[in-house]
This record gives sequence, structure tokens and C-alpha cells, in this order.
Amino acid sequence: MEHLPNERRLNHYAAWKYVVLITAIIVMLFSALPTWYGENAAVQIGVKAGLALSPVALRDKLQAQGIEVKRIDQRQGETLIVLNQDSEQTLVKTLLTPMVQQPKELTLALVSAAPSWLQHLGAAPIKLGLDLRGGVQFLLDVDIAPVYQAQADAVVGALRQFFNGHGIRGASVRVDALTEEAVGQLSISLPDNDARAAVRQFMNDTYPAWQLSHDDGGLRAILGQDEQVKLRNLTVQQNLQIMRSRIEELGITEALVQRQGEHRIRIELPGVQDPAAAKNVIGATASLAFFEVKETGSVNAMTLKDKAGNPVYVARTPVLGGDHIVDARASIGEMGMAEVNIHLDRIGGQKMSQFSRANIGKPMATSYSEYSLDEQGKAKQTQEIISVATIQSQLGDRFRITGAGTYQEAQQLALLLRAGSMTAPVTIVEERTIGPTLGAENIANGFAALGLGMGITLVFMALWYRRLGWVANVALIANMIILFGLLALIPGAVLTLPGIAGLVLTVGMAVDTNVLIFERIRDKLKEGRSFALAIDTGFDSAFSTIFDANFTTMITAVVLYSIGNGPIQGFALTLGLGLLTSMFTGIFASRALINLVYGRDNSRRVRV
Repeated sequence: MEHLPNERRLNHYAAWKYVVLITAIIVMLFSALPTWYGENAAVQIGVKAGLALSPVALRDKLQAQGIEVKRIDQRQGETLIVLNQDSEQTLVKTLLTPMVQQPKELTLALVSAAPSWLQHLGAAPIKLGLDLRGGVQFLLDVDIAPVYQAQADAVVGALRQFFNGHGIRGASVRVDALTEEAVGQLSISLPDNDARAAVRQFMNDTYPAWQLSHDDGGLRAILGQDEQVKLRNLTVQQNLQIMRSRIEELGITEALVQRQGEHRIRIELPGVQDPAAAKNVIGATASLAFFEVKETGSVNAMTLKDKAGNPVYVARTPVLGGDHIVDARASIGEMGMAEVNIHLDRIGGQKMSQFSRANIGKPMATSYSEYSLDEQGKAKQTQEIISVATIQSQLGDRFRITGAGTYQEAQQLALLLRAGSMTAPVTIVEERTIGPTLGAENIANGFAALGLGMGITLVFMALWYRRLGWVANVALIANMIILFGLLALIPGAVLTLPGIAGLVLTVGMAVDTNVLIFERIRDKLKEGRSFALAIDTGFDSAFSTIFDANFTTMITAVVLYSIGNGPIQGFALTLGLGLLTSMFTGIFASRALINLVYGRDNSRRVRV
């Protein structure tokens, strides 16, 4: 029988649609396969590490320490040590540190345990979250008050210079106590209206973000609300970047560092079981500054104490801060004392060169500062002079300082300086450690629930829908393959324990799509239509209902992913991807199978 040109063929898909379907499933299958094999703990030694041992000698040294090595790979100058036991990863890095010239080139890594042919295809396992892999989570609070205080102090200094430069006598300025919003307020006392007008003009031109108001013959200045928000966001963003740099210095890969709320930072370090080293570096707020030394008793100076408790008079404004340090290395000097070799950026080098050229033969002080919490839980800064040295010649962008303590303390200081000093102090307000055993138990329990739910669903669909049940089951299996493949392919996608809950929910949603379609087909058969026509009209009439239901659920998934964090985002991700794959397999794949097998069945006495 020939088909007329305008006649629509029932239950027919073009060949290219089957090609697309089969190709998509095969690609997703290869993408999902590495997850089945899992990952192995490894330590990566970079090209610049300076390791002098051969792979055989390296294996012998580690085995002498009771550490079993699965394999040692060398590629393009890099060495990768793959371990049998995940718990030995940190120990191996500690043992390798004295064997290399550049310890920062040692990084902790996880490598796929899949066969090499599968890895050559570019496939990688799904990244697991903290609750599944185990590790450490920190929640840090960024104290913005010192930032506002520094802004206020800068304005005070500028106003005092303005008073002196314009001969305004009897004027004074002070910083009031911080308000609940942690904003410094300035009280400016002025002798007359002319001085008030001059100061107002100066503040409007130089510091327009400060709002001025009259106050008992003087002026009161308050930092504007918009500027407060801008400073807070900038400070938290800078601290986020510094945190990422510090974690890179620790050699931890796949760490998650993100903002949480207005002024908090959440850090997840998967695979890290000993949080002590990470905690010391992440929570540290150490920084250096270089000051011009003033004469004892100088009025235009501030007093800092050295390690012996003796006062040192230095300029109120440092010559250079730690934000200009781009590299720092600990070493042992000619006298056997620990020292830190400093490398400045271009601007810092110019400042140091200009200052040292103008002050040859004069002393320069190096101060070390850090923040800590007082009894009331507020951050306070402690600052001491660690060295006072006479400038012998003009300095450039490279020089060294002493007085950092022992060699270990110098190494710690160098690490912090390389990673950057915090723009505001941070406090660890919450710390959670999830052991690898608990992570493995979460994986086992989560996937057991997924397997049980999927098994019961497969049996139910096969029994309830008989001849169409196997179609739903094939579509469901294809749905899981595609979903796992997408999770492995998408950059930044992380599978968490709530994410596994999303997978279980996806099983139900995927079957729900087929249930709606099959029930519509049943209704059409009861109306007396042929099986082929019931299939065609059943799919068409169910599509709008399926789309509306999945679209409204997708809105929820997008909102959860946008405003949530960590585990909530993991659930939202699998929920959203599950909706897309359910639509693809439930409508497209199921229709393709049914068209091939039952698409030409015109019988009317069919039970579904």
C-alpha cells in the first residue's frame, strides 16, 4: 500500500533519530564506565620538584616504610605515585617532602582506576562530594570591622594632613566606637564656619562615599551604605581568592571554596583526613609590613614592641605591605639562622627601591602581625617587630629578612606570604571531619537504596504493564546510563549523598513519564481504537501533561541550585539533570522502541 504525499505515517521515526538515540546512549555509557571502577589515591610530583630518585628507587624507599605502591607513572617529567591505600596519601607526601627541592610541587590527587584504554578516551569518574569521599569542611567568618576601621583611619590621616597644610588651628578628628553595623564614624571638631566649609569641600572631592552631617559646631562623617556593601563584597572576594591560593600551596586538589551568606566562606577539602595542617594555614592571618624607624619619643610615630618587649618607634604608615609579596622562600643564612627570601611585584619593588635609596644608613623595621579572638569573640590584631636592620644599599624587588624564628616557622611564614595575607581576619566557626569509612558507608547505603528502588520499580512495571513494561524498563536503564554519563561529563558536577537521593527520585520521575503515556494508551484502547492509533494519540495527548509537570519541577531545581550550597546543590543538580534525561528516554527512547515493535499493530483486542 502506497502512502499519499500528505498522509502522515503513524508511529514512524526517521533513521537519523535512531542514530542520534543510539549514539547518545553509547557516548554516555563510555562516560559513565570509569565511575564503576572508582578512583585511587595518588601523590603527584611536578616537573620542577627536583626529585633525583628513579621510579625503582622511589618504590623501594616507600616499601621500606611499609607503603604498598600500585604503580608509578612518569609522563612529560611528572611522576605519579598511585597507592593501594587511600589513608597513606598524606604520609607519602610527608615522606617525599625532604626528597625534593620544591615541596610545593607535591600535590595530593585522585586518579581513575579505569583501564588505560578507557582513560585515553578522556573519560573520568564522577567527582564525589565530601560526604561520600570523606574529608574536612570549614566554615569561616570574615570580620569586616577592621576593614571599615582601616578606611576610617585613612580618612583621619588625610584630614590631619589637610589641617596642617591649610593652617586650620584648633581642629581635631577622631574615630568613634564602631556601631552595630561595624562602620567607623568620624567626629570632626572645627573652629569656625570657614573651616567647616573647607573640610566639607575636601571630603566631597576626596572621599565622596562618606556622608557628612552637622554635629555641635563640627561635622560627623559616616561611611555610606553602598560603600559598606561594596567594601564587604570586595573583602570577601579577595579573601576567597587568597583561600584558594593557600589551598593550592597545600597541594590539595578538587577543593571547594565558596561564599556563604554575607561574610562567610565555606571550604570543603575532600580526601583530607588530618585537618591540622590545613587548619593552621586556612585560619592564619599572618602578614608582614616594612616600616621606617623613627627616633625614640618621636611624636609623629607609633610604638610597636619587638620580641624582647622593647618599644620600637616606627612611622604610622608602612613603606610596604604584604600584598606586594609575590614569592617567599625559607632558607638557612650564612650565620646558620633561618631567613625568608622575599620577591616583590613591580610596584612593590619600585616603592622599596625608592625608600631604600633615600634612607641608606638608616634602620628599617619588619613587623609581623596576625589576628586572634579575644574573650568576647572579637578579632584583635597583635603586631610585633621581628627585625630591625640598617639599610646598607639600595634594595630592589628581591631581598631577605631574618628574625622569623626556627626554620619550620620561617617555612610556615613563607607559605603564608606566598599565598597572600588576608584583607580581613577570618575565624573558623565550624569544623567537620568525615572519615573515609563513613564516606564509603554513605556510598554503599546510598547506592543500595538506589538499587533497591530501581529493582522494585522494574519488577512492578514488567508485571503491571505486561507487553509495554519491558519498554519502560529499557528506557529506565538508559535513563540511568545517560544521567551518570552527564554527571561525569559536566565540569564542576559533584555527586553528594543528597544527590544520590535525587537519583532515587529520578527513578520514580522517569517511570512516571511512562505511566502517564501507558495509561493514555489504555484509555484510547478502551475507546475502541487500534493499538497503533492508540499509541500515536496516547503519546501526543500525554506530552503536554508530562512537559508541564517536569517544567514546574525544573523551576524548583533551578531555584534550589541558585540559592543553595553544597549538598543542596548536589540534590538540585541530579534532580534537574534527571528531569531532562527522563523526558529524553521516557518520550523519545520509549517511542522509538514502541514504534519498531508495536507501531504497525492494528489489532483492537490488546491488553496493556
